[in-house]
Amino acid sequence: MIAAPAIDIREGRCVQLVGGDPAAERVSLPDPLAVARHWWDIGFRALHVVDLDAAFGDGDNLAVVIDVLSETDATTQVGGGIREDGVADRLLAGGADRIVVGTRAVDEPDWLAQLADRYPGRIMVAADVRGQHVLRRGWTEEAGLELAEFLARLRELPLAGILCTDVAREGRMEGIDLATAERRIVAAHRPVWISGGITTLEELRALRMFGAAGAVLGMALYTGKLDARAVADEFGGGANQ
Repeated sequence: MIAAPAIDIREGRCVQLVGGDPAAERVSLPDPLAVARHWWDIGFRALHVVDLDAAFGDGDNLAVVIDVLSETDATTQVGGGIREDGVADRLLAGGADRIVVGTRAVDEPDWLAQLADRYPGRIMVAADVRGQHVLRRGWTEEAGLELAEFLARLRELPLAGILCTDVAREGRMEGIDLATAERRIVAAHRPVWISGGITTLEELRALRMFGAAGAVLGMALYTGKLDARAVADEFGGGANQ
């Protein structure tokens, strides 16, 4: 299992939000490229980049994202408001190893299937959930779909994996619901990344034991609650891991 720091970009800055709420911005750093270099230098060999403005439907940071992708040799996955073929094409051509699609993947299964067929093994689906309910549009709306139904719909597609975010715990540093995370990993029948509230090395080790492919880390890394070097040493994806 590999852990990837989140580089969430809003208005050109690297930020961290509490619960995905745009009004609850706790961390703000002016230079996302410097942040990417910092995590690479510590030892993280994967980065998770999100265009928050695009996710919220409030413009985009596409040029900044492309610059971040070229800043290091990290394996990169990019999400946030990818709802058009042209944006998907540009990100994948611009250096993203994988892209993460959410809202349109929920709303239009046929579009997702076509995209996955065009880019087999390079498309991840965001299963953003509160309780058992799938969310859309930057976590602002319920999709009228339960997680089990959504996962079943994805089973035959040639996806890179699923990113499952517990939105209620995102950014709160209160720990994750390990039992629920294990059920989701087992139910997906494909590589699963877990995000939302991960706070300790013990939680990361439990996710590894459950069979998670990866974990996205945010607030706990940025505030120092998680020891970034210790995480990178064990889960950063270096040659000795």
